[in-house]
Amino acid sequence: MSHPEIKKTVLAYSGGLDTSIILKWLQETYDCEVVTFTADLGQGEEVEDARAKAEACGVSSIYIEDLREEFVRDYVFPMFRANAIYEGEYLLGTSIARPLIAKRMIEIAEAEGADAVSHGATGKGNDQVRFELGFYALKPDVKVIAPWREWDLVSREDMLNYAEAHGIPVERKREGSKSPYSMDANMLHISYEGYDLEDPWSEPSENMWRWSVSPEQAPDQPEYIELRYQGGDIVAINGEPMTPAQVLARLNSIGGKHGIGRIDIVENRFVGMKSRGCYETPGGTIMLKAHRAIESITLDREVAHLKDELMPRYAKLIYNGYWFAPETVMMQKMIDASQATVNGDVRLKLYKGNVTVVGRRSEQSLFDERLCTFEDDEGAYDQRDAGGFIKLNALRLRLAAFAGRTFDG
Repeated sequence: MSHPEIKKTVLAYSGGLDTSIILKWLQETYDCEVVTFTADLGQGEEVEDARAKAEACGVSSIYIEDLREEFVRDYVFPMFRANAIYEGEYLLGTSIARPLIAKRMIEIAEAEGADAVSHGATGKGNDQVRFELGFYALKPDVKVIAPWREWDLVSREDMLNYAEAHGIPVERKREGSKSPYSMDANMLHISYEGYDLEDPWSEPSENMWRWSVSPEQAPDQPEYIELRYQGGDIVAINGEPMTPAQVLARLNSIGGKHGIGRIDIVENRFVGMKSRGCYETPGGTIMLKAHRAIESITLDREVAHLKDELMPRYAKLIYNGYWFAPETVMMQKMIDASQATVNGDVRLKLYKGNVTVVGRRSEQSLFDERLCTFEDDEGAYDQRDAGGFIKLNALRLRLAAFAGRTFDG
């Protein structure tokens, strides 16, 4: 296979086996300088370990960055203002992380004068699409190297042999100490794929889950929390002001303790296949429930309904990797504009895997007790007006009936 002349490449690098092999493969195959980029998105691993591994491979330009606040503030929170959820269940934890990584890689490529970027996503998954759509949106002439679509390594045994042949250290942990699953984690979620999950009839084992206890093992007493909203975002928990990343970290901890946020789904990948995966999203599950609760009293009915109609399209755009597309940008501006009045407090009860809204209040609430009371409303609502309202809305139905049309199925 012939390769275009590449002088310098920015590689999304974790320091694990796959990206360590990719690093060496890039150096050999393209004879180019490799710049590594490692993002700390709250995955719970020591990202600084990647520095020594990259240095051992002769890398001189090494970027390791803490992006947790930017990730939650500029990506997770805007997505939750839309109440985004893909195919009714998936809270898009992996999907929303990819555009930030892509953005930083392009910024580093510009700063380093690199002419290519590279990632470790396979040719079967969604992440290759998400990364590369981001790359091309931000730098349309960039060269993209996707090793999994080029090399002839087709199995884990092939990769181990490559590592041995090239002196790449392989961490061999004792039997049973390393998860057999393909996992991806950041502050919003942790995902599990592969191994026994490839059979959609197989129930995942309890020891697979990392962030949450099972609902059966959760505390026998519920826990109440209060979330303060400003402009559609959580700014305080139980009266304590917090940054976006602090909010999500706290909710992950509380939710995980109560067995909240586990799902087991079969989703439709953008590339065409169905994929079974399990996800833990404790903080995000709480956030979605609470945000819908505060919107229920602060948003106009038609604004709320329009958001719900657009949400599946918005979620699909994020899932498929179109975060930087003009239609996503346009929808985000509309969503953000709707949040100006989404201010106030939500009280929640957390108990054995469940999140229950038990209170909501706002100084900008549209809920009027006088209008909905079963007691004397002191003339706030004239019930006689409802007769004309109903007749006007029934007019087309009556005309059809007068014409002899029936709609009995």
